[in-house]
This record gives sequence, structure tokens and C-alpha cells, in this order.
Amino acid sequence: MVAHPLDPLTLEEIDVVRCVILDHNDGKLIDFREAFLHEPPKELMKQYLDLEHAGKLDSDTPRPPRLAKAQYDVVGLNKKFEFHESCVDVDKKERVSHEVVDDGHHASLTVFEFRALVDVCKASPLFQEEVAKFKLPENFEIIIEPWPYGGPDKDEENRRYFQGLIFAQDQSSGNPDSNFYTYPLPIIPVMDARKQEIIRIDRLATGGKQDGLHDQTHSKQVIDHCKPAEYAPEFLKDRLRKDLKPLNIIQPEGVSFKVTGHLVEWQKWRFRVGFNPREGATLHDITYDGRPIFYRLSFSEMTVPYADPRPPYPRKQAFDFGDGGIGHCANNLTLGCDCLGQIAYFSTALIKDTGDSEIAPNVICLHEQDNGLSWKHTNWRTGRAVSVRNRELVVQFIITLANYEYIFNYKFNLAAGLTVEARATGIVSVVHIDANKTSDYGTVVSSGALAQNHQHIFCLRVDPAIDGHANTVVVEESHTAPVHADTNPGGNLYNITRTPVKTSTSLDAKPQHNRTIKITNPSKTNPISGKNIAYKFIPPPTQLLLAHPDSTQAQRALFAQHHVWVTKYRDNELYAGGRFTLQSQREIDGVSDAAARKEDVENEDLVVWSVFGLTHNPRVEDWPVMPYESLEVKFMPADFFAENPAIDVPGDKNLSSKLVVNGHANGEVNGNGHANGVNGECC
Repeated sequence: MVAHPLDPLTLEEIDVVRCVILDHNDGKLIDFREAFLHEPPKELMKQYLDLEHAGKLDSDTPRPPRLAKAQYDVVGLNKKFEFHESCVDVDKKERVSHEVVDDGHHASLTVFEFRALVDVCKASPLFQEEVAKFKLPENFEIIIEPWPYGGPDKDEENRRYFQGLIFAQDQSSGNPDSNFYTYPLPIIPVMDARKQEIIRIDRLATGGKQDGLHDQTHSKQVIDHCKPAEYAPEFLKDRLRKDLKPLNIIQPEGVSFKVTGHLVEWQKWRFRVGFNPREGATLHDITYDGRPIFYRLSFSEMTVPYADPRPPYPRKQAFDFGDGGIGHCANNLTLGCDCLGQIAYFSTALIKDTGDSEIAPNVICLHEQDNGLSWKHTNWRTGRAVSVRNRELVVQFIITLANYEYIFNYKFNLAAGLTVEARATGIVSVVHIDANKTSDYGTVVSSGALAQNHQHIFCLRVDPAIDGHANTVVVEESHTAPVHADTNPGGNLYNITRTPVKTSTSLDAKPQHNRTIKITNPSKTNPISGKNIAYKFIPPPTQLLLAHPDSTQAQRALFAQHHVWVTKYRDNELYAGGRFTLQSQREIDGVSDAAARKEDVENEDLVVWSVFGLTHNPRVEDWPVMPYESLEVKFMPADFFAENPAIDVPGDKNLSSKLVVNGHANGEVNGNGHANGVNGECC
């Protein structure tokens, strides 16, 4: 079967990439980093998709070239590393472009480099000498948690560094899942990645509110005041609830969706699912009832800056997509745990450092879920109620990045709406604090463990195609109208302003004016309202980046300083924080630079970037594993249709629902065993 131009690479295609790269570097040592689909130019894809939608594809139809982007290091004499990017035509088995990346930029990290940090620490006399200064209880062993280095100081030498957060684990239980985060140690080893050597140990301040930024006030018995905090169920067996009964998702007639390769069809929705190691799950060619809505949707970037001013924490800032990509961090989703009901999975092919291909299984799950009512009305005159359930189709992927988990959901509904959700859970990042002290820089969640204040700021990239690719963003606001004897004598009027965005720019949420972003097609008008057809969303009015604008944290994440960006489309301009975020000091070639071009975006092929975030000032209830916190962006049609798109959804009664009386189900639908609707319709 011939791959669709938007399908992720296969194992066989990655093997081709490996061979082509090795052929061009005969006799050289190659460390592979990533290999993934290099998406075809949009102009070629538009032609192809038009034929596909019209049912006119055949074996003679010209196809866009099937390209793969390969990222790898060429290791020269004296272990000098050069970072290369090549594009390979996997059908022709030839390299079509090649770039040696300027050594001012750093390639995204790999799991292999993180593993190297652990090994180097264990072999380092400098690190072992520092650890030996602590007097740890019996049966405690050192745990090294690799982290990206963050933004270096302006006068710091531009070398490739990694750092480790250090913990101790109580191994007396023999269980490797015993929670080590509850025993943080106040040192951070820094590794020169090229030399594979620990070059220094940063010693951390451990004081509280009355102590200075540099005060190292801990005792030699550094974790004696720390307390265990387990989360694995085998440690909690005497505490686990025994009165929570099963809740099963049952679809007796099967699912309502259809999956063909990477093509998904469900209730008038049609789209393609992709996956790459930088962005995770991507959605392509999203249509509803044959009408295009979005060309591409993806999570473009996320930054997590920490707000503890004590050195070296000002550089504690992760770019979870750009620093390392998430392909190798994507969870193998488990049936009955991560996804409930009847589930379809998508796996993906990745490249190992050797160039060998491997399958990452079940990185995306697809399932239906009920989310309450979609619409309802009761005729009070007759007592007749009609209602329809809000069923959703969910595309989900989950990543684990050291201590944190992130759950990403694309949720399609029956009313032609699409909700994009990001959830944060996992274990908050903690550092050591002395016994009986508190801090302005975080919350003591357990004795000896300070969870630092921080933010999670996401950027969603939206490539619209609202009944075509020539779109205009219109900013709609609602304002109180002045009292006027002729036009507003009672003072109840409010005015609506609609302002088209003419050139690339940034915008911020304004909940006081209900600021709404409408992505319109100015060449098409709704025959009923007379308005241009559109999809709309209200930017979540969440807090933007709090770091001072002159700080390295802020300069590295310019995208995080506005809620909305509107830019003109360019091929391969995908990353809000720029191509290279690892150890960056300033955002380069990111969305801020794209907006600064001041290009015409009216009735053009444009991109909308939605920025939203969570300011996380931790609480004790976040420990030892935090309940999820959720953020959503909701896209819905605005004068796109002639009526409620879900008006044709049947309001069938769910006959498996049962009445509960005194805590027991008696099998009846309601109190008298009858429905209030008609002919089995929902009441």
C-alpha cells in the first residue's frame, strides 16, 4: 500500500534514510537523532487534496515527493561533533538537501544523552566526592534525574551542557518504584556533553524566608527530616478505597468511527492523524461534511520557567517540545488505564542513535466518550423535553518528561466543534529545604521538599482552511454603549466591533470585552445571517510569562508574551519558540520574528497561534502526585452552517441506564419505568 503524503514515516522508510545518510558519510561515525516526515509544500498538497476530495486520484496522479528529514551528528577527529540536517527522498533513495547547522545552535537532546549523564555522574570522582559529604541513612542510594541546562549566562562559554537534579531513594523495600522525589539533595552536577565529563558541581541554597540567595545551611544528615511519600498502589494497599465500584464504557454495537491507515472518519468529520518526534500527534486535512476547516493542527511549543531566584535556578526552564522533542517520551498507552472503552491505537516509527528503526507502540489512542448534553429544550406548555447527548471523538497522546506528565486531547463533537485540551499531572519538581523552614519561592509539600513556583505555557499552532485557504482573522469585541436619547435611552445597548487583522501581529485576551478571534472566509457569506462564514475561539485569558522582559527566561520565550499571534503562512514555519531552543538565549526564527515581518494576512493563507498557560504555585494537595489541571481552547462554527449542525443527532434513550433507589439499581429507566419522550426518544 502506497503511503499517503501526510502519513508518518514507516520502518522501511527510516531504514532508507539510514542507508542514504551513511552512504554520504562513508567511514565517519554517525549518531542519529531523529528522522521524521518532511511534509510536502502546501501548494503541492492543496492540488493533491483537491483531487483526493473529488475522488479523482488514480495510479497516474502525480504525488508530492515523499521526503524525510534526518537530524544527526557527524563525529570527527578529537570527538568534534557537527550537527547536520538532511532531507532524503525515500522513494528515489537520494539526499535532496543538506545543512550543517551553525555551532551557535544546539540540536535537541536525546534520551541517549540523558542516559550518558547518569553514567558519567556515576564514574565521576568529582561527583562522588560531593555525594560523600552527605551522611545518608542506611539503604539509600543516589538517583540522578537528567535535565536540560536551560539558558546560559550571557558571558558563559557556548558548550553543550546537561545537568542533573539529585535525589536519594530508599531501597529497603526492594521496589524500584519507591518515590525518590521526596528526598532531594542540594547539588546539581553539570556535564560537558562533548567531553563526557562532570565539569562542576553547583551547590544549592537550602534556606527559608530569612536566609540569603546563596546560603547553604543544610546539615550533613541532609535528608533525615525528609518523609516518605509513596504513590504506587502496592505501598498504599491498606489505604486504597474499597467502595469505588466499576464504571464500564460499553458500546454494544461497536464504535461509530472508521480508521483506514491514518485516515479517521466520524460523524461527518474527516481528518488524518500524524505523529512526529517534535510535536507529537498532529492533525491534517480536517473537514466536516466535506467542507475544509483546518489544514493542520499541532501543539507547537511549551515552556516551563521556574521562579526561584537563587542560583542556578534562573536557568531552570524547559522547552518540552523544542529542547528534546517528545517522540521518545510518548507513553505506550494502556488499554483500560489511559483510554477507556473501545479503543483504536496508532503506533509510530522512530530512529535509534545507531540509525536502526523501531516501533513506538500505541503512542496515540482514539475513542468515543460521552460529555453530558449537547442540547436540550423542554416545551413547558406540553411538558415535552427533547435532548441530545454530547458525544465526542478523542485523539489523545501522553508524554512523560522526567517528573511531569502532560495529556493532550483533540476532542471533536457532533455540533462541528473542536476542543483542544492540555492537562498537567505527574510530580511537581522539588528542591531541598531545611527542616522547619518555609520559602517565598514555593510551597513545602513534604518535610524537606520545596515545590518551586513555576508556569506551564503552551502554544497551539492553527493552520486554518475555512472553506478554502484565503482567510482573514477578525477580532470581535462587545462594548458598553453610551447612553443617548436617540440611540440608547435606556442604557441597555452594547455595541459589537469587528476589526480585521490586516498585517501579521500579536493580540491579547480581553475577557472584559469578550474578545473573540474569528477566522473568516471573506469571499463566502452565510445566506441567512449575511455574515462571512467563520470558525471562532475565545483566547483563554490565562497569565502570560511572568519573568522580567529583560531576563533570559523571557527572551528565550517571546512567544509566551501574547495570547494570540497571526502570521502569514510559510512552509516549515512550525515552531513558536524557533527551531533551536536548547540552551538558547533568545528566541530566533520563532513566531515573534514571523509576526515582525508585518506581512499582509488579510484574505491570505495565514496561521493563528494560540498561547495559554498555567501559573502553578504548588499546594500540599499536589503531593505526591498532582491531580490534573486542565486548559482548553474551543473552536466552534460561527455562521458556517445554516442551522445547529447537531440538530440531526438522534435523541435515543440510553436503555442501559438504571434508576438507583437507596443505593441500589432496580433496572428501571425512571421512577415509573417510562420515558418522558416519544417513541423511545430521550426525555
